[in-house]
Amino acid sequence: MSETERLVKFELLGQEYQFYTAASEEELRSIFSLVRQLVETDTMQNTGTLRVGKVAILACLNIASRYVKLAREYEGFKRDSEERIIRLNEEIRSKLLSE
Repeated sequence: MSETERLVKFELLGQEYQFYTAASEEELRSIFSLVRQLVETDTMQNTGTLRVGKVAILACLNIASRYVKLAREYEGFKRDSEERIIRLNEEIRSKLLSE
C-alpha cells in the first residue's frame, strides 16, 4: 500500500466490501454509483434471486463492454485528430511557402 492509498469500505447487495485505493472521493462516488446502477439493473432485469457472484460477473461484463466500446471510440478520435493535425500542418506550411 502506498502513502496516498486509504482503506475504503462500501456495501453492495447486503455485503460489505473493502479495498485500498488512491482514488478521490469524487471518483469513488462515480465508481460506486456506476456499480450500483449496473448491479441493480442486472438484478431487476432477471426475475428470481440471483447469487451475488452472478450479479457481480454480469456487472463486470457490462463494464468491460463499455470499456471496449470507449477504447474503440478513443482510437477513432485519436486517429481523426492526428489526420486533422497533419492536414492543418500541411495547409499552414503551404500558405507560408506561398508567401
